[in-house]
Amino acid sequence: MTAGEDHLVSRVPDAAAVAAQRGRLRYYIEGQSTDLGHYILEQTLFFFLRGIPSLVGIGLRALAYRLILRSDGLPVVEDHVRLCQPANIHLGRQVYLDHGVYLHACSQGIFIGDETFVMHGSVLHVYNFRDLPHAGIWVGRNCFIGERCMVRGQGGVHIGDAVLLAPQVQILAVNHLFDDPSRPVIQQGITAQGIVVEDGAWIGAGAILLEGVGGGGGGGGGAGAVVTQDVPPRTLAVGVPARVVRWLDIELDAEEMRNEVFGAVGGEEEDGEWLRAVAVNLRRKI
Repeated sequence: MTAGEDHLVSRVPDAAAVAAQRGRLRYYIEGQSTDLGHYILEQTLFFFLRGIPSLVGIGLRALAYRLILRSDGLPVVEDHVRLCQPANIHLGRQVYLDHGVYLHACSQGIFIGDETFVMHGSVLHVYNFRDLPHAGIWVGRNCFIGERCMVRGQGGVHIGDAVLLAPQVQILAVNHLFDDPSRPVIQQGITAQGIVVEDGAWIGAGAILLEGVGGGGGGGGGAGAVVTQDVPPRTLAVGVPARVVRWLDIELDAEEMRNEVFGAVGGEEEDGEWLRAVAVNLRRKI
C-alpha cells in the first residue's frame, strides 16, 4: 500500500474496544450528539415530538427541529425519524424524511439537497469512531431514496442530482480488512475508499454498490446487481458481479439484449427461461 492510500485504511479496533478505552458513557454520548448540552436539548425534543403522527407532528417538528439541525427551510419530518448527531445534518429546501428514517451523522455529517425524498425505513449512517478524514454522505437535489435503502458513509458517499435509488439498495463505502488469519476480522480494521454516484443515475431494487466504485451518470445498475467496479456513464450493468450489458445511447433489439444479459450473468440459454424474461423486460423498460 502506498503512502497516499494510508488515509483510506484504519486499523483502529472494533467498537467494543474503543468504547472500553474511552469509557462507555462518553462513547455513547459522543455517538448521539456533539456535546452534553446539545444531547439534553435534542433528547428533550425527541421525547415530546418524535412520535406525534399526522400534519400536527410534521408542523411541530418543522419548527422545533430547526433548533438542532441545519435546514434551508422548514424540514418535513414524519414520526419516528431517528436523528443522531443532528447538528451535523444539513437539509435543503423541501427535503422529506419518511416514517422510520434513521440519519447518523458523525464526522463531516450528512447533507441532503433540495426536494429530495428519503423514504420509509432508509438508513444514512456515518458512525466514524475511527476518525476517517473523508467520512460523510452528500446527496444532491431532486433525488429519490426508496424504502429501506442503506447508505454507509465511512469512506465518503457522494450522490449527484436527480438520482433514483429503488427500494433496498445498499451503498457501502466501507469494507473490513482480513489479511491476518490469526485475528478475528472484526478486530483488524477497515478500508474506506468512498463511492460516487453521478447525476441522473438509477440503481435497481436490491442492488449493492461496494466501496471504491463510481460513475453511472445517466445510467444504472439492474435489480440485484453487485457493483464492484466503476460503471461508465449511460450504461446498464447487471449481474453478480455487475457487468455492462448495454450502452443506453445504442439501440439493441430484444435478441441482442438477451444475449448480453446471458453473458453478464454467466447463464446459458437452456439454463432457465427467467434469463430470457429478464432480457425482454429490460428492453421494454429502456
